[in-house]
Amino acid sequence: MKAGIVGLPNVGKSTLFNCLSQAKAQSANFPFCTIEPNVGVVNVPDPRLIKLEELVQPQRVIPATVEIVDIAGLVKGASKGEGLGNQFLANIRETDAILHVLRCFDNDNIVHVEGRVNPESDKEIIDMELQLKDLETVEKRLEKVHRAARTGNKEAQKEQDVLNQVKHGLSSGISVRGIEIDEDLRKEFITPVQFITDKPVLYVCNVDEESAATGNAYVERVRALAQAEGAEVLVLAVATEADITELETFEERQMFLDDLGLDEPWASKLIRSAYALLNLQTYFTAGEKEVRAWTIPVGATAPQAAGVIHSDFEKGFIRAEVISFDHYAQYGSESKVREAGKLGVEGKEYIVKDGDVMHFRFNV
Repeated sequence: MKAGIVGLPNVGKSTLFNCLSQAKAQSANFPFCTIEPNVGVVNVPDPRLIKLEELVQPQRVIPATVEIVDIAGLVKGASKGEGLGNQFLANIRETDAILHVLRCFDNDNIVHVEGRVNPESDKEIIDMELQLKDLETVEKRLEKVHRAARTGNKEAQKEQDVLNQVKHGLSSGISVRGIEIDEDLRKEFITPVQFITDKPVLYVCNVDEESAATGNAYVERVRALAQAEGAEVLVLAVATEADITELETFEERQMFLDDLGLDEPWASKLIRSAYALLNLQTYFTAGEKEVRAWTIPVGATAPQAAGVIHSDFEKGFIRAEVISFDHYAQYGSESKVREAGKLGVEGKEYIVKDGDVMHFRFNV
């Protein structure tokens, strides 16, 4: 699962990507690995992991990760191949969620590609280019479906009706995620097509240092647009975050954050937001050798969660021993949780909750 950073040129995308990829964990310095120059596997900051490390004292700690992709800046005409348009659209199609960076600061030394700072217009340019590409996709799909629908194929006729709704919405400037369509029909006919504008989006407002804690007038304008489409907004001073990542020690970083009135780097909040946007959650395994955060989709069952560790765990799943993180933190150890009768034994139907600490029993 990947989240892609998009935006016009010079809005701070690459600086943000470098911030995320070099983000120093607040408790320990976990490694960052680069798959390609523009793809980073970023650790998900999680205070629960730090608490488990403190209680269990393991030999090593492994955090959950999320993949972030820095996608080349898009310009007007990208849907027709302008600039790096084709590359941009191919890259964004491979991602599962979009982090849309908007410039919300004034600075005459940083040229704006459109000649002025206007986050609404910047958002519109990117929305339009992505909608045009989706319109191309839906028209090609409709050509195929139309032929089958003409022969009286009921399923094809149903799909044709749904795709015509999508085409009408896109032609009116509405992204696929904002078009009102029955949820079952959406799952059946829209999700498999992988429209670009159907991907969940988080708007990242890049502000100056003075606006890092409270935002500014540009941010309020973006919030109004995001609210209309049910999206979230995160405010981030990218240049300031870059300065924070340059500091070597936890104490130095903490002093810098205190001066700004922040309790943690905004980059940490952004990573967690990306994780949530991808509909992911975490469960933990905790033992003397290792405390580890494992990533699963929201709604995963206990056997599916076990399969993330090894496929044999899922195939031979017998049961799971489950402790909620809150109980683990409250009682301080697995043995004390057992004594208090707070350890649950769950079967194959159990839906894993975010923060569960789990042991699996299996037989292969």
